[in-house]
Amino acid sequence: MKIKVLLYFTASIFVIYFISIAGTGCAQIGAPTGGPKDSIPPELVNAVPKLMATNFKGNKIILNFNEYIDVQDITNNLLVSPLPKINPTVEYKLKTVTVKLKDTLIDNTTYTINFGNAIKDNNEGNPFRNFSYVFSTGKTIDSLQISGNVMIAETGKADSTIIALLYQNADDSAVQKRKPNYIAKLDSSGNFTFKYLAAGAYKIYALRDGDGGKFYNTKIEMFAFADSMVTAAESFSPIKLYAYEEEKESKKIPKPSPAAIKKTDPIEKKLRYANNLTNNKQDLLSNLLLTVNHPLKNVDSKKLILTDTNYKAIPTNVSLDSTQKIISIQAKWKEGADYRLVVSKDAFTDTSGTQLTKQDTIRFSAKQNIEYANLLLRFSNLSSVVHPILQFIKEAEIYKTIPITSEQWSDKLFAPGEYELRIFFDTNNNGKWDPGSYAKKLQPEKTITLDSKLSIKANWDNEREIKF
Repeated sequence: MKIKVLLYFTASIFVIYFISIAGTGCAQIGAPTGGPKDSIPPELVNAVPKLMATNFKGNKIILNFNEYIDVQDITNNLLVSPLPKINPTVEYKLKTVTVKLKDTLIDNTTYTINFGNAIKDNNEGNPFRNFSYVFSTGKTIDSLQISGNVMIAETGKADSTIIALLYQNADDSAVQKRKPNYIAKLDSSGNFTFKYLAAGAYKIYALRDGDGGKFYNTKIEMFAFADSMVTAAESFSPIKLYAYEEEKESKKIPKPSPAAIKKTDPIEKKLRYANNLTNNKQDLLSNLLLTVNHPLKNVDSKKLILTDTNYKAIPTNVSLDSTQKIISIQAKWKEGADYRLVVSKDAFTDTSGTQLTKQDTIRFSAKQNIEYANLLLRFSNLSSVVHPILQFIKEAEIYKTIPITSEQWSDKLFAPGEYELRIFFDTNNNGKWDPGSYAKKLQPEKTITLDSKLSIKANWDNEREIKF
């Protein structure tokens, strides 16, 4: 077999093709693949001063890597402990990162500069994850730590947007007045660790810092606190914190300017409404809702007449919600029954005095029982918990809440779908979840979310065992 080597030159590429010829067979041409993709992060070659340096007196740190690097989003990644008044500046060029300290360092203190995922290689962007440069202004590197976990008390889930705060030599009001000495970020499971701490007792908190102040200054911020001081140690049992919002933030919808309404969203003068029927069927478990396009001044329940197909009136309970735009009609719906709702022209009036243009009749039927599921839940080890309450969560909303008072609960008409199950422990036995209060040193009621979701099928016997 003969081997011919053909050389091709282009503007910037030199390619070698090998062509194998055996007898009168055809030639096969191939090109180099370029090799596997680089997935290795940059490596630190040396640091000046060296890692774990003691008696640190300077204001500049130089880090040299084994390849060209890039530094991205340093503002959100860089975390210095203890927390300085002025953050250092970080510059990079080729294979070198230079850190310039802007704040006066505390004597006999171990410092950590954590870069998060900011340092990456220049070619593929592989991050040098959670790299920390550690040094001490004293003779030794402190080696103690405090670790823990933060969960949202109302949902039993983790939230990595929360930060853990650690205070040294502080009273109870410090978290409301000043920034902490140390900050730690949470991972996706809610875990955190404060490393390189000196011996002593600390106060520990957690905060979703909405305004960037790094301290607890409003009751609408997600917040957690430990009941007592925490001591740093070589080996430490993780502390558990439960975060809560003492007050819910009111969601105010800004009113558009008159000019904006005129140009982009002309106001409809007619009064209209829509219903919540699905395929013209009424859910056996809920109310019939009429949603209007303008806030209402009044509703005349006598002008909303529900009847069967023989025009026999059916008792109802009519109410208007707090937005003044949703009318709720409550009735005892019968499986598969046909209904008519007569909506008179003057059944309701909006705040400008406008009424419907004409009378309307809505014809619909109630759902069949086979469109629902038979659900049976069994609870074991019930005596080990206090006042448990089960919540069914559907599409991030609470669908149903039931107190667990016996080892078994069932419902023969349960809406099919996929549900998340939460159980909160109703400490004060008032039937609802309650947040904590830092002023009263009151912890929130705690919740657990079950690992697996509950998938409920229509016209099926659905069973589930829940162990406490």
